[in-house]
Amino acid sequence: MASTREIEIKFRIADVRALGRKLRAVGFRLVTPRTHEINTLYDLPGELLRARKELLRIRKYGSEWTLTHKSSGRIGRHSSRLELETSVSDGRKMDLILQALGYAPSFRYEKFRAEWSDGTGQVVVDETPIGNFCEIEGASRWIDATARKLGVTAAEYITKNYAGLFLEWKARTGSGAAEMTFRAVADRKPFGPRS
Repeated sequence: MASTREIEIKFRIADVRALGRKLRAVGFRLVTPRTHEINTLYDLPGELLRARKELLRIRKYGSEWTLTHKSSGRIGRHSSRLELETSVSDGRKMDLILQALGYAPSFRYEKFRAEWSDGTGQVVVDETPIGNFCEIEGASRWIDATARKLGVTAAEYITKNYAGLFLEWKARTGSGAAEMTFRAVADRKPFGPRS
């Protein structure tokens, strides 16, 4: 099981193809082409993990399953959290194990993700139901240098996770969607003007 400190930022993307061209121009290569990803977060009754700012997740990325725990972290210019992650051979059985231990699914979100690398850190391009985002993950100085190469300023950095971004999006749009999946977002039209 790998244990690492995850340091990252996100920023919004206006044009996914233009970002891909820019990444190639500054020395990145595509490691994983656009691949479907579905994530399920789990919590205990009373949302104990959420209260501790922890995350327990099963992710299906293409045909691969991963179980991840993230501890509460530090939020400054970058998001920094301790991450424990391991591959699992059967995510459906892992779901049953977690539920047998008292955990329940608390939030689902999906996206299409492409992974890029320059050999030092990772850049991922996420197409989500609430817009397109890029994550830059690596050492703090490398993150800032990579962001500058891509024309992104520190003022554009986002340190929220996708659950937080989804809640902001719901408040802004008035959507009644309960999860950040393409179907849920498309099916739940906004409530109308907010007063």
